[in-house]
Amino acid sequence: MIESLAAIATAASTTLVAAMATDAWGAARSGLLRLFRRNDAPEQGALVALLESEAALVSEAEDPEAARRQLAPAWQLRLERFLHAHPEVADDVRELTRRLQDELPAQQRHWVQHVEARDHGQAFGAQGGNVIVHQGPGAGHGDRAT
Repeated sequence: MIESLAAIATAASTTLVAAMATDAWGAARSGLLRLFRRNDAPEQGALVALLESEAALVSEAEDPEAARRQLAPAWQLRLERFLHAHPEVADDVRELTRRLQDELPAQQRHWVQHVEARDHGQAFGAQGGNVIVHQGPGAGHGDRAT
């Protein structure tokens, strides 16, 4: 199965924000920095500062879950852009995500979502929301959902 870069970025971003303000944060932070550093990503200092300030936002938030929900889309965009520039690290991002998921405290694992479709099937997933799919006649057989 070949995952899209967007799917890898989504899994990595939700795992990253789930790790903020937990015991898994050190491993998440260092793992992400190692990936970006290895590929000569510019502004390493800016990335360190961003990671630390956003982890502090989660840590100090009255509602850490709400803070995570607000940070996740931005990290998804950052990681997707990084993966498009460096598709050769997709396996490394996937492996870091898997390792971090194993380190997350039980209450943070609800942030991790895996949705997979096989054999021409369809899969729909959402975090913190709903997916409503209306399909017309013949949908799923090459037709688009309506």
